Amino acid sequence: MVGFQSRWRYLLMFLGIQLVVMALLSREGYHKRVTYFIRIFRKPDLTSSEHHNRTAVTVAAGDVYANLFNLSKSHSHGDNMPYCPETSPLIGGPIHVSFPSGLTLAEVQRKNPLVIRGGRYRPPNCEARHKTAIIIPHRNREHHLKFLLYYLHPFLQRQQLSYGIYVIHQAGNYTFNRAKLMNVGFREAMREEDWDCLFFHDVDLIPEDDRNLYTCDANPKHAAIAMDKFGYKLPYKMYFGGVSALSPLHYLKMNGFPNNYWGWGGEDDDIGIRVSLAGMYITRPSLKTGRYKMIKHKLDKGNDENPKR
Repeated sequence: MVGFQSRWRYLLMFLGIQLVVMALLSREGYHKRVTYFIRIFRKPDLTSSEHHNRTAVTVAAGDVYANLFNLSKSHSHGDNMPYCPETSPLIGGPIHVSFPSGLTLAEVQRKNPLVIRGGRYRPPNCEARHKTAIIIPHRNREHHLKFLLYYLHPFLQRQQLSYGIYVIHQAGNYTFNRAKLMNVGFREAMREEDWDCLFFHDVDLIPEDDRNLYTCDANPKHAAIAMDKFGYKLPYKMYFGGVSALSPLHYLKMNGFPNNYWGWGGEDDDIGIRVSLAGMYITRPSLKTGRYKMIKHKLDKGNDENPKR
């Protein structure tokens, strides 16, 4: 008899709990109350401070200087220096690019203490597997140049390259000739160093992903496949402008660049044709990694659009 009464008591308690739950669900809306009960069994959400910290880590991951703070400042190159890994451990992927006012070349120099006079750098703790020269045709673009150098130096250091940056400046008031400056840059760079690879780099294009390796392929490489100017898409198949890479052998095989394009445009298409006529083809990184942000500007005086482009 006692056992029977106990069972009835538990049954009534269970029914009472059900009635309370139903009342709560109907009082302020089913969805709201179901959410409340589900929270009881879920892990607690991140606190606001934890959420802030995670956000801060994400932002820091896009800082092009983030992985370079622990590099040694002593250049201890010698016969026993090990080769750098085939894939650099410093590569971080996407880079946050912005153009803050007030940036100076002195600040660029301060943030790159391992770069020596002449824009030269070697990894301090290992022997680089690749030697790359960067050729930048230039005139009246000092404002753009400081932003490019601010991002390009750490970008190349994260890839553990031995590199040199050559700014090839056209003096005077003659019409600008980009391709001719690149020919000059090739000659001057190769006089100083036996470079494996030469990147011909517009001054107003900033790379947005350091997985876009500044090394040469078996064929000429077009690195700037996805510019924000073109909606991060390749404008047409034979486009070879912006940022491109050649080995010394590629350059000689295609007989360098044309010298007869004065003003803006035309020479990059000619170069693409030269690649094809030399029996080579254009390689490219993926649209995901070959992203570049362009510094917006108007056409310079003396660099009007080439009417024959």
